[in-house]
Amino acid sequence: MRALVYHGPAQTSWDTLPDPVIQEPTDAIVRVDATTVCGTDLRIRQGDLPEVRPGTVLGHEAVGEIVEVGSGVHHLRPGDQVIVSSVSACGRCGECHDARYGQCRGGGGWILGNLINGTQAELVRVPFADHSTTRCPSGLPVDDAVLLAEVLPTAYEVGVRNGHVCPGDTVVVVGAGPVGLAAAAVARLCSPRRVIVVDLAVARLEAACRLGADAAELPGKAIAELSEGPGADAVIEASGDPEGFVLCTRAVRAGGHIANIGTHGRPATLHLESLWRKNVTISTGQVDTSSIPWLLELVRSGHLSVSPLVTHDLGLDRMEEAYEVFAQGTTTGALKVVLHRE
Repeated sequence: MRALVYHGPAQTSWDTLPDPVIQEPTDAIVRVDATTVCGTDLRIRQGDLPEVRPGTVLGHEAVGEIVEVGSGVHHLRPGDQVIVSSVSACGRCGECHDARYGQCRGGGGWILGNLINGTQAELVRVPFADHSTTRCPSGLPVDDAVLLAEVLPTAYEVGVRNGHVCPGDTVVVVGAGPVGLAAAAVARLCSPRRVIVVDLAVARLEAACRLGADAAELPGKAIAELSEGPGADAVIEASGDPEGFVLCTRAVRAGGHIANIGTHGRPATLHLESLWRKNVTISTGQVDTSSIPWLLELVRSGHLSVSPLVTHDLGLDRMEEAYEVFAQGTTTGALKVVLHRE
């Protein structure tokens, strides 16, 4: 098969590798129909995640067809179309019993494209397949389906749910990348009073308006007004930038919530000198993807529209080009780049 292989910082290549095989009875082999590039993949390629070893196939989001299952897989069979979760779940440990799959202690968690070979390939071995895939209904566009592997669950679980977004709330999303935009779209399901998106890129602010934001602005006036007034009930940090986190602390009201989605490669300053009396709750989290079935039904029924998040469709063999397009998103206009099997 062909796959994108990480060879060390700033070194990846589209290589020919042996096809993956069943290693454990609970494994499945999936032929990848669509996969994506995300911000974490960029950080791996830059060398920011040293636990990823050279020789690893990158990627952790996919939609595809089951081609083989192990003897311990009971709910899938060859030919099934599935969404491959970005998080693997053993289904046996205490964390999995509580649906905290991102914290799985039985060998799961975020392992695809991290500790084992991932989805940016023609074929991928999926551990714990019964618990780590969701059947994809016929007729669901593959570009929508692949967003359910990580982007939408992260937006909902780590952003909207952790941020305790409620009807009538003022919600601020700092960072209008794919997950931030998805958070703005999902937040609308909770009937907030208004959703404000803040970003530095004009094209992404325009995308925020298309996805239902009431206001989309450069950092400045909106944050200043919130910091001087009652503030936002829920602020979702989706930029991964230390300055973005500081903006969140300025925008949140007393008693409000800051939900950190962004993956921070540098330390972020927690200004307790100004926060200590505000009764602010700050949450972080690894996505569990337990919400995939619920979100899938919302997308399938048309109650949640996420198609504008996909801005580029390329063939799998253009993987290295996809990384460059995505990395230069402020100039290329790229939000989510989806790669398809030809």
